[in-house]
Amino acid sequence: MKNTAVYAGMFDPVTYGHIDLVERAARIFDQVIVAVAVNKNKNPLFTLDERIDLCSQVFESYENVFAAKCEGLLLDFAKQHGANVILRGLRAVADFDYEFQLASMNRFLNQQIETLFLMPAEKYMYISSSLVREIASFGGDVTGFVPSVVRQALEKKFKK
Repeated sequence: MKNTAVYAGMFDPVTYGHIDLVERAARIFDQVIVAVAVNKNKNPLFTLDERIDLCSQVFESYENVFAAKCEGLLLDFAKQHGANVILRGLRAVADFDYEFQLASMNRFLNQQIETLFLMPAEKYMYISSSLVREIASFGGDVTGFVPSVVRQALEKKFKK
């Protein structure tokens, strides 16, 4: 049986914290799907296609990683792609309560798909997409938080 993990998020933008989790997951699982989510409650900076393209570029060197659009329930997406694990990142204790609730709900809805939590390396614990967007919006240097392709995309978005 092939072990496939789905790592879902907005990835608006993809950061070194996301990349750290995917790199480690790529060593553990046969396949890792970066599920770029549509969330009607959020107003992302980058379009869905732009986010998928950025993720595809960032992860192009990994043979067992690919990015895909995720609309609707994550469990349905996982099932459609033959995934048996949902990968979630935990940066801080504050993330745990929400993630625990989400994992419990997912287990109730589908006991065949497990949720696995990974923590990013300590040097990436404080990075969040929202902080990166805020820094970039003020013309700040985001070089230490995102790859150059993402930095360039942010610079284009915030060009005045």
